[in-house]
Amino acid sequence: MDPSELGFKPRRPVGWLAPLLLLNTGLRTLLAVLFGAYLDKRELQNAMPGDSFEAPGTDGELWLDYVADLGDGFDATYSVAYLLAQPELEVEGRQLPRGQLLLMGGDQVYPVASGDEYENRMKGPYRAALPEPPVDGPRPTLFALPGNHDWYDGLTAFLRLFARRQDGHIGGWRTQQRRSYFAVRLPSNWWLFAIDEQFGAYIDDPQLVYFEKAARALGPDDRIILMTPSPTWVKAAKRPEAYDAVDYFIRTILAPSGAQVRLLVSGDLHHYARYTGADRELITCGGGGAYLLATHQLPGALTVPPKETLTRSASRSRTYDLVSRFPGAAESRRMSWGAFRRIPARNPGFATMLGLIHTLTMLAMAGAASQGGIFQRLFSIPLVFMLVLILVGAVLFAQPPGAGQPDHVRHWIFGLLHGFAHIALAAGGTWAWLRLPFHDWAWPGPLVVAAVLYGPVIAFVATQLLALYLVIAGFFDVNVNELFAGQGIEDSKSFLRMHIAADGSLTVYPIGVDRVCHHWTADPGGAPDSPWLQPADPLAVKLIEPPVLVDGPVADAPQVPAGETTALP
Repeated sequence: MDPSELGFKPRRPVGWLAPLLLLNTGLRTLLAVLFGAYLDKRELQNAMPGDSFEAPGTDGELWLDYVADLGDGFDATYSVAYLLAQPELEVEGRQLPRGQLLLMGGDQVYPVASGDEYENRMKGPYRAALPEPPVDGPRPTLFALPGNHDWYDGLTAFLRLFARRQDGHIGGWRTQQRRSYFAVRLPSNWWLFAIDEQFGAYIDDPQLVYFEKAARALGPDDRIILMTPSPTWVKAAKRPEAYDAVDYFIRTILAPSGAQVRLLVSGDLHHYARYTGADRELITCGGGGAYLLATHQLPGALTVPPKETLTRSASRSRTYDLVSRFPGAAESRRMSWGAFRRIPARNPGFATMLGLIHTLTMLAMAGAASQGGIFQRLFSIPLVFMLVLILVGAVLFAQPPGAGQPDHVRHWIFGLLHGFAHIALAAGGTWAWLRLPFHDWAWPGPLVVAAVLYGPVIAFVATQLLALYLVIAGFFDVNVNELFAGQGIEDSKSFLRMHIAADGSLTVYPIGVDRVCHHWTADPGGAPDSPWLQPADPLAVKLIEPPVLVDGPVADAPQVPAGETTALP
């Protein structure tokens, strides 16, 4: 895969525990939280065209695809892009045509948004999967909703890629949106609304005005698919306020029309999960390319909106049951134990950092042990500094939530226990070091031996201790994201293929990919719209669960003329 021929550089998966990346992402997250309101470009989007769109499909029938969390390593991202670009997929005896709409649900790039990263991690792979518009059939349209990683530069690169060009396209997919949010009228009284929450904070006034205008066309017979950047219905189980913005939007913009929100769909959590209730389906599908996230800690049932919310006029709370997840809970637990093998292999920089910290701590402990009185030994300045560094780092790694959160104390306890475990390991390493002849050698002999011999050994042992901590903490719902992000599991990918039939029924086909492809062969003689790279071994797809009928036929649904996606005035 020559970048000069592809036009982009295929990237390796992001090493999420890389020290510089952790620092960079942490600083960007802090800046986004502190200054997000000042960098919020949604207010400026009011100057852009405020059109909603129309996707009539063909003869009142429409296929649409949904994918999220996709711009990570090439193999996983391109495996999903390749499948989405195929004219049709044969899945368990069913022929499922390519979507006329491709919906990207957030985090189109990792770790942070920039023009180069979009090109190498998202735009390039998708252009390689569908280089030109299909020779047969209508040209598919792509709409994208920003996630938190798209927001880290204030949406600058996102808007430039997806919303600023009149003739925009990514390979064979054309782009039409002019803002970071959009409304699309679909066949058979179906609508698609996609809201941009900007880190879950709020929905800005120009966005509300845009959707108020679009909602004027809604009526009691209309059904709605609502896209959100994050599955706040799941996150509200821990933070009741997380769902407030979505509930406000449904309650104030959509509900007055009498239309029913029948499907909420989101990415952000990198797995597939479906909760079902009497009124709607709640689907998380974040399997477009980023590292796999656990499913075994998901609540068995959700109350949405949560009864603990402080919103005085919240919608009536309803119960939604977890009916499907991918991977399954047992498989997710099994994957947790892969931390001992995958974390050192995926994160050599993090292992090096741990080795350096432990080596310096050992040298400080050894120096303190060789000094005079007990007081001087205990309060050696280098040693105290290293001990405080370890404890503070371990507590911050556990990410304690605010003092008002119910699991606040749990995170502090696990963080401190993790820190003391590393201190105990450092003490054990010091004990072993002092029984070796190297510490009595003339300077700088001990330092050289510590760096060459002790450092690599203790780095491996400390990484195994970290893996053990993450596995144990994961069973108590602490550092679950780090447990799986550190492993960087590329398999168990997922996306949705949805079908609006001519009779008005909406069926969701959850597509799962157990193993992504890692070996590709170039196909320079293929058709203009065929993928540049073909999998050396066939990519196998399956239905994660039986097709989900979200809503049945609607009587006498007015149909619009067949054609491609267009803007509505």
